[in-house]
Amino acid sequence: MVKELMHDPLFLGRKPASATEADLQTAQDLLDTLAAHKDTCVGMAANMIGVCKRIIAFDNAGTCMLMLNPEIVKAAGAYETEEGCLSLLGGPRKTKRYEKIKVQYQTLDFQTRLKTFTGWTAQIIQHEIDHCNGILI
Repeated sequence: MVKELMHDPLFLGRKPASATEADLQTAQDLLDTLAAHKDTCVGMAANMIGVCKRIIAFDNAGTCMLMLNPEIVKAAGAYETEEGCLSLLGGPRKTKRYEKIKVQYQTLDFQTRLKTFTGWTAQIIQHEIDHCNGILI
């Protein structure tokens, strides 16, 4: 189900709890909401739809991907960039990102995976994991 976007910086600044099997509907809602905003958004975290859980959805080279409880375990190639966010008012803000990241996460059946991402996809994931850590750009 498509959910309303959260704009409260106090809520968005809270560090979300780990996702559990009870949060699988939230994961689907996150995918539905991302699809509804596909013209202006390439990634979302669960707190952006009002659920304080560690779940992200993002465009991975044209295919939507979900991660439960994602953590960046390695990063290389720091650079400065500007990003916007549907949950935050105002224009793009400066931030530091990495060209290459290795992410540990869980799938929808709670299998742990480790995967390396580069470029634009890595940047999207870093933005959404920031949301999972209560960090706003």
